[in-house]
Amino acid sequence: MIRIENLSKTYITPQSSIKAIENINLQIQKGDIFGIIGFSGAGKSTLVRCINRLEEPDSGAIFIGDKEITAMNKKELRFARRKIGMIFQQFNLLDSKTVYQNIAFPLEVAGCHKKRIQSRVEEILELVELTEKINAYPSQLSGGQKQRVGIARALANEPDVLLSDEATSALDPLTTYSILELLKDINKKLNLTIVLITHELDVLRHICSNMAVLEYGKIVEKGSVEKLFLNPESETAKQFVKIIQSFQGGRMYGEGGGI
Repeated sequence: MIRIENLSKTYITPQSSIKAIENINLQIQKGDIFGIIGFSGAGKSTLVRCINRLEEPDSGAIFIGDKEITAMNKKELRFARRKIGMIFQQFNLLDSKTVYQNIAFPLEVAGCHKKRIQSRVEEILELVELTEKINAYPSQLSGGQKQRVGIARALANEPDVLLSDEATSALDPLTTYSILELLKDINKKLNLTIVLITHELDVLRHICSNMAVLEYGKIVEKGSVEKLFLNPESETAKQFVKIIQSFQGGRMYGEGGGI
């Protein structure tokens, strides 16, 4: 479904050049929930933003299905992006627009008929369980509700791929769980391929089937999530597993001195 070949991206600053990602090779199967994990600065967000060319890679190729995203001109890319939804950590909602208007916006840009927009918005709101908030403004919503609107907007044009860039990082644990369950439900109902960027190992374990570990812009490990937990190979993966094991141990044997 998604194939990335020899992808590299360098940022040039007045003082230096920074290799954000280097020689990335990756394949993600259709219908998979694929996690990309790494510490801050590992290149995770750059990689996911290259998939829909919000960031322009310096070299390499990206294919979604049989279409090469990196070879498209601006007009072709505009149409291709309609089938690549994206959700963000900070929601990116339009504060002056209602929930309905936020979700309708990409459909209006695509030139859809008003009746089609109305039926699609109502359909998606039911899917994300926010029908009663259709006329609310973002300021009237909780963080979890805002992210559900963000997900609904990303689904408006019936995408084949959903990119999630740290979508739960700003949420509390209970809300994070509800959003992850929603993404799992969407993946199952729509057979949607989801690429999920995170630095939270619990998120990876809860929702993803397969994963890649980024370290200083390079993939240092990939495979099943089960493999990462049972037999981590890279230094980054070992550190992640050690951190979560220490945290769980602290919860078991901490403050009260007992289990």
